[in-house]
Amino acid sequence: MSTITLKIDGMTCNHCASHVTEELTELAGVEGVDVALNPQGTSDVVVTTSATVSDEELRAAVDEAGNYTVVDVIR
Repeated sequence: MSTITLKIDGMTCNHCASHVTEELTELAGVEGVDVALNPQGTSDVVVTTSATVSDEELRAAVDEAGNYTVVDVIR
């Protein structure tokens, strides 16, 4: 297992967090998603994976969830 931290702008409520969580969870290899919501700034989303997940896949899932911006991917 490994963890990836996504820094995401634009998440303002729990509804936003649930959309992002749902899209990320659908990716192959994603075992868990933990959101530390910061409605006034950049939220931290920790993704736990059991397989390799590319930055592009993560960004695409967040984009699919709504009008959110991945500002950094920390591996």
